[in-house]
Amino acid sequence: MDLHRQIKAEVENIFPRLVEIRREIHAHPELGYQEVRTSELIASELRKIGVEVWTGIAKTGVVGLIKGSTKGRTVAIRGDMDALPIKELNKFDFRSTVDGIMHACGHDAHTTMVLGAAMVLSSLRENLIGNVKFFFEPSEEKNPPGAQAMVKKGVLKNPAVDVIFGLHVDPGLQSGALGFIEGPMMAAADEVTITIHGKSAHASQPHHAIDPIMIAAQIIIGLQTIISRHRHPNDPSVLTFGEIHGGDTQNIIPEEVQIRGTLRTMNEQWRKESQHLIKRMAEGIAHSQGGWVSVEFLDGACVVINDSAVTSFARQCANDFVGGKKVLELSPVMTAETFGYFLQKVPGVLFRLGVANKRRGFIHDLHTPRFTIDEEAMKTGAGFFAYLTIEYLRIH
Repeated sequence: MDLHRQIKAEVENIFPRLVEIRREIHAHPELGYQEVRTSELIASELRKIGVEVWTGIAKTGVVGLIKGSTKGRTVAIRGDMDALPIKELNKFDFRSTVDGIMHACGHDAHTTMVLGAAMVLSSLRENLIGNVKFFFEPSEEKNPPGAQAMVKKGVLKNPAVDVIFGLHVDPGLQSGALGFIEGPMMAAADEVTITIHGKSAHASQPHHAIDPIMIAAQIIIGLQTIISRHRHPNDPSVLTFGEIHGGDTQNIIPEEVQIRGTLRTMNEQWRKESQHLIKRMAEGIAHSQGGWVSVEFLDGACVVINDSAVTSFARQCANDFVGGKKVLELSPVMTAETFGYFLQKVPGVLFRLGVANKRRGFIHDLHTPRFTIDEEAMKTGAGFFAYLTIEYLRIH
């Protein structure tokens, strides 16, 4: 039997269990660095199939290892575990049992598909010319990023990882489709917090005040010129402020206002330069009005840059596994993913897996309270991970 057919048969056999696992994780979501129940489930499933397991990596992360029958290179496959602080509005039986928390980004499916790949690869150890490591990352959604912490803990060593594969579900693609991008794929995402300090006064006496609300408004508007006038037109970048906090009542000018936002960039040099410009402009605007500011940046995800050679190889394998009509060329997006921290150290590829099914109503966007997936797509995700791994080790 051809390898991809053998893998697909294995996936069909384990698929009922994968559905159970995904629904168990979905019903019990956990936020970043709190994935205790999820990590225990992962470790238990890996041990059942004879995978070496390490837990407590970067608090709640899990690492698994399969040593192949023949010495060779080492492939890593990554899944993420955490959920989002969103109240789920779905009505199916396995909806979130935790009020205000749900798997609205598909990490329940990511984790399940990596476990599925481990099950398949464990049953096909004789085909492995090398080793496979499985990374289950905590806190992909919350800073500091779990991927960064796992790298610092040495997960890419002993044995040293040669290449890494990851996926992200995509409700914009038809279920089972695979999408690829060579080079920069997703943006760096940094949190920006600007605290404006002024002088309080009665609202009827603004001449006695240094109005931090007015200064905040000028800063928000002024900072957009950094994107429109300082950035190279061919370098994608976004600066958005989503929070403003200040004041307690309508007739008092407050002492302080805080604004918080996100800076998205596709270029590491511009990422640092834009932070400098934001700080300089905010300080200048505040000073011109008699106030002062403190500007803080919390680095989040870095730019996801897919290795061209690895991406090309993965695309060829996808053509073999799902057929050319389901293999798509995608465009870069300004959303963020912490997978880039692994790619800074080893070559690899993050690809997209379609999970939409209009006929069944699976059409809602990521990070929304009605998001869910067509579970049939997990067959493709788990199976392709296994096929891609075996083929990479065989050829390289």
